Amino acid sequence: MTDPKPQSPDHLAEQVAAAEAAAADAVAGASSPAELGRVQAETVGKRSAFARLNTTLGSLDPDARRTAGAVINAARARVVEQIEARRVVLAAAERHARIEAERLDLTEAVALAAGGESSQPVLRGHLNLVTQTRDELEDTFVALGFAVAEGPEAETDWYNFEALNMPPAHPARGMWDTLYLKLGAPETVLLRTHTSPVQVRLMERQRPPIYAVMPGRCYRRDTPDARHLPVFHQIEGLVVDRGITFADLAGTIEAFTTSFFGPDIHSRLRPSYFPFTEPSGEFEVTCPICGGDGCRTCSGSGWIELGGCGMVDPNVFAAVGIDPDVYSGFAFGFGIDRLAQVRTGLADMRALLDNDIRFLTQF
Repeated sequence: MTDPKPQSPDHLAEQVAAAEAAAADAVAGASSPAELGRVQAETVGKRSAFARLNTTLGSLDPDARRTAGAVINAARARVVEQIEARRVVLAAAERHARIEAERLDLTEAVALAAGGESSQPVLRGHLNLVTQTRDELEDTFVALGFAVAEGPEAETDWYNFEALNMPPAHPARGMWDTLYLKLGAPETVLLRTHTSPVQVRLMERQRPPIYAVMPGRCYRRDTPDARHLPVFHQIEGLVVDRGITFADLAGTIEAFTTSFFGPDIHSRLRPSYFPFTEPSGEFEVTCPICGGDGCRTCSGSGWIELGGCGMVDPNVFAAVGIDPDVYSGFAFGFGIDRLAQVRTGLADMRALLDNDIRFLTQF
């Protein structure tokens, strides 16, 4: 049915207001996007009340026609805004309902002997002992003022050896059983044998002062035994600043030892050799198994070797562009797997890789 032509602009305004109110009620009552689409066609489409009202404008004089047309268009625009706002609300509600309908309950429960279900959840896995030890080490050194740095596990010969004062054919390279990759020229790309390349990269991109530790996975062509693995984890420390001495190195190692192992465990240094430090040393800690009294683990000495250390060789500074006449520094490193073995009294390090649930659930 076509509405009668309005007799006056006031009568037309009343019809526009009524059409807008009816459209608002219809939009608010739409309960789904599909229903809202039908409401949109009925309220603002080609056969809507607003379209019919537009056909009545011809009976008005030009000035009244322009005013009435603006009123109709404004009302229709307001209804369109209400439709779009309602569409957003309905879409969100529909999405929430679909998510709830598709939600999966992945909670597992331990079945009782009688066939029922217990409210106790299945025991979940946890971090490996080595990962736990690494996290504890990072926390310990961060508390001592060190930052944590990382680098790639596939390295170039320059970062792994040459920058660390070991040129090609240097006899010190025999200390590492290197695994080379078939990439580039022969024996130019390798799996890093220690985390020392991260020290080189750090000194290249950061000017002193530097206080950082470098944890990560390393690779050597070792035969697995009770104390060695071909894939192992290492953490190294580097300090570069003005006026750093060997006394700072000894004090840092002692501070780490007492912080990590407890006040009853101490450290000591003895001379050694490393091509990238001079002078060099190895540090030992009080055997945590016997408390220094002597046992099979420490071969009766009361001490267990933990890692190596020393003052950074000036040639290493020269390779990364640091003036050794201005700055000095020290470095240290040790195996995370070995440390986990020492702390837990583990007789054979290969147990860390066996995936034996009976062993893993103990830590």
